[in-house]
Amino acid sequence: METPEDDGIPKWHGFLVPLLQVLSDGEARTRSDLARLAMDAVGLSEEQRAVALNSGGRKAKGRVGWAISHLIAAKALTRPSSALYAITEAGKQLLTQFPDGMAQAQLKEVDAYREHRAAVRAARKGGSAEIAREEADDDSDPTQQIEEGIERINAELGFELLTRLREGHPDFFEDAVVKLLLKMGYGGAEQRGRRIGGSGDGGVDGVIDQDALGLDRIYVQAKRYAEGSNVGRETIQAFVGALHGVGATRGVFITTSAFTSGAKQYAESVPSRIILIDAARLVSLMIKYRVGVQVKQSYDVVELDEDFFE
Repeated sequence: METPEDDGIPKWHGFLVPLLQVLSDGEARTRSDLARLAMDAVGLSEEQRAVALNSGGRKAKGRVGWAISHLIAAKALTRPSSALYAITEAGKQLLTQFPDGMAQAQLKEVDAYREHRAAVRAARKGGSAEIAREEADDDSDPTQQIEEGIERINAELGFELLTRLREGHPDFFEDAVVKLLLKMGYGGAEQRGRRIGGSGDGGVDGVIDQDALGLDRIYVQAKRYAEGSNVGRETIQAFVGALHGVGATRGVFITTSAFTSGAKQYAESVPSRIILIDAARLVSLMIKYRVGVQVKQSYDVVELDEDFFE
């Protein structure tokens, strides 16, 4: 079991086994109930639960939240619905294997967790896994540590965003990409954009009117594909054909997977202006323009004001 800090609150991995123990009865629970019961299991007092971080959040609640996220990554927990959490067979096996507590190093030995971490690392910095580090180097610049921490948080968030988008209904995904383009500034001040997907959509899922009369339009195609199901040249050709069918010359193709080299080459070679947005760029834009995410907390980094001392 992880040695607690001076305030008696375990690190996040100190909550891994208590969370599994709480759910071992097979009942699904809400996040708030799960967190409360996990804190009960480790014997946290009301004073300990009230310990606040500089950002204002509760330390214990935050650590339980991280533990839940890591258990989901290890496929030890599942969400039978958007509001509930339950233990999986993999979670039961971990509980049997580590009844007295699980260290971070032991969690890293779980195949599903390793695969998750590899996917998160590959999603950072254009897929360069070498740049990502599990923990910040003690000798690195503090500002760099903050930036790397934010990158790790965003990488985890991007992974969760993709999971939710892939699990959701196709109509929801089409609405989401239209909202994203509007948040990016397309559609003008009046935010003129809508989803038109469905039967008889003519091969396009959304349209953005760039002017009040709709004379200048951008058409959108949204494909909700699983990882590895890359969009090929034929699909982009069909989209270009759909654009010609409505007299358009500009379009945006967005997917939750990636594009083959043939698809990219074709998009660059046709007279129509086709913008391809793959999964990595999609979640980056959603985080940047706050679509499907919200600001949890903010930090100010300060430096010495030399003018004050002159």
